[in-house]
Amino acid sequence: MHAQRFVVVLLILSLAACLSSAQQPRKLKVYISVDMEGVAGVVTDDQLGPGGFEYQRFREFMTREAVAAVTAAKEAGATEIVVSDSHGNGENLLIEQFPKDVRIIRSWPRRLSMMAGIDETFDAVVFLAYHSSTNNKDGVRAHTFSSARLSRVALNGVEMTEGAWNAAIAGHFGVPVVMISGDDAAIVEVRSLIGNIEAAETKKSLGFHSASTLTPQASADLIADKVKSALKRLREFKPYKVQAPLTLDVSFKNYRPSEVLAYLKGVDRPDSHSIRYQAKSMLEISDFMLVVTSYTIGLEP
Repeated sequence: MHAQRFVVVLLILSLAACLSSAQQPRKLKVYISVDMEGVAGVVTDDQLGPGGFEYQRFREFMTREAVAAVTAAKEAGATEIVVSDSHGNGENLLIEQFPKDVRIIRSWPRRLSMMAGIDETFDAVVFLAYHSSTNNKDGVRAHTFSSARLSRVALNGVEMTEGAWNAAIAGHFGVPVVMISGDDAAIVEVRSLIGNIEAAETKKSLGFHSASTLTPQASADLIADKVKSALKRLREFKPYKVQAPLTLDVSFKNYRPSEVLAYLKGVDRPDSHSIRYQAKSMLEISDFMLVVTSYTIGLEP
């Protein structure tokens, strides 16, 4: 009799635990990396930096697109959101316009660059306002990391966009990219490498400095719809992983950076404008690339 009562008590406790677990909301952690070239209406430097006559208006539009993504993610069940200000000086987003429970990453330098703060606890990554790579003849403001310094970036022989590079960093932690916004060229390029993720086409490229664009409100609405669709399909997406060991190839528009970097142990110089570096992980590669793109003699006092 006592044994039977003990079994009944165990069953009741187990059922109560299951009911309690079922009542607790599932955690959904989302990382949003925000660039600016892919914002609706952006076509020239006039919108992209503090010196441009339209910059203040367009940082407002950039913020609206990011807030639209945050709101949509929350409506789709996101319980924790990190937003990375990943353009220019990293101080573009109007942070007072975000919900108070959102964390925002700002300024440089920072480890993992446009993906600073990503780790294995996240469930999904969203790319907003991204652009195509430096060798894409069709994209608005197309470049890879630095339009002034770099002409090529490749991992294991595959040319990288910033989107693919950042997806590989997320993939290192087992986190999939689920959605991207930007012009048509950027979307095609990123999808070709990481798969058929959701996409919000904010504009169609007509050239490096011209586009047929949505209005800011139409773009924000479209982004919200695509974020919701992406998070509903979350289980369909897989992390983008680049097979280790990794070989990084970087080509510069000038010869001197490759000449100086080749003095470092482990850095080869296959031609006058290029370097090659090998590493065991995306984290190691990312640290090296951060030094390559950030360090200047001007940093010294």
